[in-house]
Amino acid sequence: MKERTEPTIALEDIRAALSQIKDPDLGRDIVTLGFVKDLQIDGENVSFAIELTTPACPVRDQMKEDAHRAVLSLPGVTNVEVEMTSKVRGTQSEQKDELIPLVKNVVPVASGKGGVGKSTVSANLAIALAKLGARVGLMDADVYGPSIPTIMGATTPPTAQNGTIVPVLRYGVKIVSIGFFVPKGEATIWRGPMLAKVIDKFLGGVEWGELDYLLVDLPPGTGDVQLSLCQRIPLTGAAVVSTPQDLAFNVAEKAVFMFTKLRTPVLGLVENMSGFECRHCGHREEIFGSGGARRFAAASGIPFLGEIPLSTDIRTTSDEGNPIVQSMPESPSACAFLRVAENLAAQVSTLTMGGVSADRPEIAEITRPSETEVRILWKDGHESIYTGYALRVGCRCAMCVDEISGNKRLREESISKDVRPLSIDPVGRYAIRFHWSDGHSTGIYTFEHLRELCTCPIRADNAEARAR
Repeated sequence: MKERTEPTIALEDIRAALSQIKDPDLGRDIVTLGFVKDLQIDGENVSFAIELTTPACPVRDQMKEDAHRAVLSLPGVTNVEVEMTSKVRGTQSEQKDELIPLVKNVVPVASGKGGVGKSTVSANLAIALAKLGARVGLMDADVYGPSIPTIMGATTPPTAQNGTIVPVLRYGVKIVSIGFFVPKGEATIWRGPMLAKVIDKFLGGVEWGELDYLLVDLPPGTGDVQLSLCQRIPLTGAAVVSTPQDLAFNVAEKAVFMFTKLRTPVLGLVENMSGFECRHCGHREEIFGSGGARRFAAASGIPFLGEIPLSTDIRTTSDEGNPIVQSMPESPSACAFLRVAENLAAQVSTLTMGGVSADRPEIAEITRPSETEVRILWKDGHESIYTGYALRVGCRCAMCVDEISGNKRLREESISKDVRPLSIDPVGRYAIRFHWSDGHSTGIYTFEHLRELCTCPIRADNAEARAR
């Protein structure tokens, strides 16, 4: 047996070196986050593991290299071994544990309207997450137009075991869909109570087992299925799919508002069919416009998860039951889905880890000193007091600010000095929405934007310092 050499390198020095490495999504160092595991010193040799919050971390390799370099630079260290592992954190809830105790995160994929490719996005994201090393389930809750069995090439229905449904396994993803149980060609004509029963069955009556992510392909719009799902089980957060069209992301805003009202965070926006690139000449044609979803996300304070190109390969592989992430993993379209999956996993990690970078402002309390004033106490102790007029004219929604030029559309003189917020609603953990006495309610104010609107001397000094 090899004798263990007495350590000559201090643990504190190693931890100090590793504390210089930050998780890019959380903005905190890996030591403070508790990511460093099994730190061992054997003479001049150091070994440890870095336990990330998701296997789908896009900077996994870079973080490993940085950690290796940081420790190897310490005096007396000649060899460093770094093992990269992952442990997905989940939403904690007794209600969830009763139905799906081994599922860590439930993520609905929604759209404001049909025809934006929501189901195709859901299927490819599920496969992408599985390929990245996560345990993934895909629940097809689009009861009126279930397409997941076709897209995933699942021709054999689930089996029953001990009174529960055993999901179909395709491409590393566990699948359940109403399409398995409705005869081909027949329409599903159900009212709300029946839809609620289906949701209950697909949650508590399915042997999902241990999952890191359960993606739920919702019907388009804002109907009974969405309401039943949000009321029945706490959701980690939703992903909203849109296209670059003005109509599409205007409708997508309604889906965002629905989740806000149902107290479900919006993890981000996906722009599908963002542009068509000719495979022969490479020319890109923006058939449905360009960057609309990205601009809407920026204006709304919602994370932008990425763009998926308009591609005939995506359509044909979906029709064939072999989605492009599985059948053409090196293609630009498949790589785009992988990037979106990584961004989605990052947003889940951010949420379940309790927030983002300490540099981002957070609200501790919102009060109303008067009908026309709003007071915000920030977690860093700063206090901001706004007039309703100042907040109203500071709105950055598409109705008030041109999304392309950035020029103001709103005429400030048209707003009453007595305008007041009728209600203040949270939007996830990053923004709030005001419903104004003049009828305006489409603007979402991010915490960063609200801090910028603060007119106190401290805010101005900080802004000047950042500019320098």
